[in-house]
Amino acid sequence: MVRQRSILSLILVFVTTFLISCGGPSVATPPPTYTETQLVKIQEYIPEIQAVQDRSQELKTLIESSEWIKVGNFIHGPMTEARLNMTYILPNLLPQDQAKARKITKDLLSHLVKIDQAATSGKANQALSGYSDAFVDVDKFLQLIPDTVDS
Repeated sequence: MVRQRSILSLILVFVTTFLISCGGPSVATPPPTYTETQLVKIQEYIPEIQAVQDRSQELKTLIESSEWIKVGNFIHGPMTEARLNMTYILPNLLPQDQAKARKITKDLLSHLVKIDQAATSGKANQALSGYSDAFVDVDKFLQLIPDTVDS
């Protein structure tokens, strides 16, 4: 009986040693970062978005002076191109930022539609409200861009 216990103990020691050696330490995965290729692609589209952001006062002036045709041209021209550039940037953002960026671009589209509808019916207050919301969306999107690209 003593001999069986010692053999059983020896087997348990081998099994325990084997299980411990297979466990190994857990490997911590580094947080996701941008690759050089992603940064280059993002950098390619940022200037056009910032150019539209810099022209925000121009749209406000057009709305206030009720130049609805020019408002429509601005929305369907530079603003739509900026939104298109945002969609080109989306796949190059980090996965956790992509969902936020998609929501921002959808919100921007709805605000541009709001401005366009207000311009069609000549409602300056609604157009100004949509204008401010649209440029808040542009600012939010630019905040998601990595710092190395901004500078």
